[in-house]
Amino acid sequence: MSKKILAVVLAALMLVSVFAFAGCGNKSENNTIKIGLSGPLTGAASIYGVAVKNAAEMAVAEINEAGGLNGYDFELIATDDAHDSKKVAANYTSMLDEGMQVSLGCVTSNPCLEFCKLSLEDNVFFLTPSASNDDVPAEANAYQMCFADGNQGKVAAEYVNGLGYEEIGIFYKNDDSYSNGIYNQFKENLDASIATVEASFDSSNETDFGTQINTLKDCQFIFMPIYYTPASIFMTQAIGKVADDAIYYGCDGFDGIDSAEGFDITTIPQKVSMLSHFDSNATEGRAAEFINKYTEKYGKETLNQFGASAYDCVYALYNAMKQAIENGKEITPDTEASDLCEILKEVFQGGFEHTTGVTGTEDQAIAWNEDGTVVKEAVAYIIKEANA
Repeated sequence: MSKKILAVVLAALMLVSVFAFAGCGNKSENNTIKIGLSGPLTGAASIYGVAVKNAAEMAVAEINEAGGLNGYDFELIATDDAHDSKKVAANYTSMLDEGMQVSLGCVTSNPCLEFCKLSLEDNVFFLTPSASNDDVPAEANAYQMCFADGNQGKVAAEYVNGLGYEEIGIFYKNDDSYSNGIYNQFKENLDASIATVEASFDSSNETDFGTQINTLKDCQFIFMPIYYTPASIFMTQAIGKVADDAIYYGCDGFDGIDSAEGFDITTIPQKVSMLSHFDSNATEGRAAEFINKYTEKYGKETLNQFGASAYDCVYALYNAMKQAIENGKEITPDTEASDLCEILKEVFQGGFEHTTGVTGTEDQAIAWNEDGTVVKEAVAYIIKEANA
């Protein structure tokens, strides 16, 4: 063999070796089962997104520390949508490019409705911790860990029906799907004997609530199915106008109001409470264990039910995959998202229960209806008592 031919052969062998080595390297890098997440990590709703990201990462770290899923680690791919639906498509594409196999969807409802369309096309399974719009779980690949808006409105009405009020106030945002979804179900399930005084606002004015406060100022109980930012503005502007012994009552959008930037809830004389599936003041049980671990790692500022729900999401997905493997399915870092979706749909549709949740109640497992909505207990959680 001539030296020239020998040189060509050796060069070719070296190239084969390089590509083989590179292939092995890529394989070892792809040794994780990837969970995608799009949420507001910046902007006005960032307290929700940061809590979800933190708690999901904490659950992932714990699972990996305990040996992962059959030796495979989990990995969270978190992207920032700033509570803007227009950013979801780019986030979704980037997560798919990074190997997303399953997802927590989006943190807030409107972006998640966009995520629903995209994930349906690719058959990607997702379990959202906090996107509560009633339409989110409309397709078979979509599930909620949070209460759907309609369910929140129904449960909130059932709670108010037992309080003995003859009249209550309602303050809601009339061009927001979250607020309207809860409001409509609340009105539908509110006892007909209870009169309502209602005031609303829209996106054109979210900072001056003088007119609405004047409408509601004589109400002793005001239901507010809105997010904490407009709620905190209303409460601040209502000081000295709404009676000090009145009660403000919201849903999961109130979560985080006591640590909202630029708002001191202790200056609000009224009692502030909310419908919740997580007790952030728990001193015992699984909820307390989560609180201690979370605050030790991230502090108290972002501790809320959104994070607790995300923690439950990651463990529920992990346990559902474990159950599938026990039933003979194969799940690895190379499992296609669509194949994993079919596996998880079979598990969730087969009566799967998450028995170690930190949301809900200690003695009831978290389960799901056939329509993808969650089944668990809710409580009226007091954020702050009335000032003495």
